[in-house]
Amino acid sequence: MISFSPSRTFKVLMTCAMIGLAGMAHAEKVFKVTAIPDESPTELARKAGPLMDYLSKKLNMKVVYTPVTDYAAAVESLANNKVDLAWFGGFTFVQANDRSKGHIIPLVQRAEDEKFKSVFITTDPSIKTLEDLKGKTVSFGSASSTSGHLMPRYYLLQAHINPEKDFKRIAFSGAHDATIAAVAAGKVEAGALSISVWNQFVKDGKVDTSKVHVIYTTPSYYDYNWSVNDSMPAAEREKIKQAFLDLTPDTPEGKQILELQRATKFVPTSPANYKGIEESARSAGLLK
Repeated sequence: MISFSPSRTFKVLMTCAMIGLAGMAHAEKVFKVTAIPDESPTELARKAGPLMDYLSKKLNMKVVYTPVTDYAAAVESLANNKVDLAWFGGFTFVQANDRSKGHIIPLVQRAEDEKFKSVFITTDPSIKTLEDLKGKTVSFGSASSTSGHLMPRYYLLQAHINPEKDFKRIAFSGAHDATIAAVAAGKVEAGALSISVWNQFVKDGKVDTSKVHVIYTTPSYYDYNWSVNDSMPAAEREKIKQAFLDLTPDTPEGKQILELQRATKFVPTSPANYKGIEESARSAGLLK
């Protein structure tokens, strides 16, 4: 008969417990999701919560939202497989695809992203056109923002306005809501941002439109999408895509998620949709 001392018995039990816990940790896969920080961290977290819960049920695994500090971090996270799924703007998708040498796959986009637009806003009644921005202080969002920088810059250049030469000063607020705040507070004379964020602020009464108004709306272009790295198995990619396509305003859960995502529905997308963004980025000197 083999006997164990109390201390040895304790060590054996602890070892078994640690092995068991390690096995459980290994067995439970955590699916990580991130998003470009185009709005405040609290707003992004508020929008992410219900979607993460929904994806957890659809994918039958733990899904967590992992915030990043800037657009570049979102690009690097997916390019280097540190996250499984990322919410990109059109430009950050192009950057991530370029950074990964073509290994990023856009799965879905909102129906609204097929014809996205940017707006230029101001409180100055003397500013009525893009031409009137010359000699003014103008804010973009993040330098890597599609709707808050790239496309506004592209259309400025198309109008023969060079921000570096023609503006008194260029500012980068870092996010669309921050651009609205900067214009409203008089920190800059004008700003460019996503039409989606602008419309939401107007709808929610978060901006005084008797003071802050739109002076120019760009032509439409493809913008945001949910992307994955092509190292993800095709079956898993399809499951994620279908989860988004299944969202409908006909259910309380779907209605809440779609409203938070400012979407009527999600539709399939492809890399070809963002060729125009890539060309605009190269034309504007933002992608080498």
